[in-house]
Amino acid sequence: MRLRIAAVGRLKVGPERELLERYIERVNAVGRGVNLAPLEIVEISESNARRAPDRIADEWIGLGKPTIAGARKIVLDVHGKSLSSEDFAKKLAAFRDSGCAAAMFLIGGADGLPEAARKGADLVMAFGAATFPHQLIRILVAEQIYRAITILSGHPYHRA
Repeated sequence: MRLRIAAVGRLKVGPERELLERYIERVNAVGRGVNLAPLEIVEISESNARRAPDRIADEWIGLGKPTIAGARKIVLDVHGKSLSSEDFAKKLAAFRDSGCAAAMFLIGGADGLPEAARKGADLVMAFGAATFPHQLIRILVAEQIYRAITILSGHPYHRA
């Protein structure tokens, strides 16, 4: 199952970009064994609209452009469900085992995503109650995808 992270904003060259690339490389190296690869990232430019609702709408349109037909949509949202790493791994495996060819992780900009994003999602998830910079969320998603792969393959990376 192909995996894509579509995120608003671009990570600059530096430690955050390097960490993200490290997890993408890990996923792509070991994910094929459990049919969870390749992982790619698509970055969408932030909107220049003056009003937050207009920025949200513009960015949502941008996130719709790299859509993979038939992909399961996982929206990252502060109001989403918190999943343990094991439950996240089970959810990815369930998507894969249902015959789904792809899963897309959608990360909005600083103003978030519209209600339509949550309503149209197969899963709305959060990394706890804390608010994180949207640039960091893509790294957390990539790490959790890698962790899920190690859980599903029996690799010792995950220790509960």
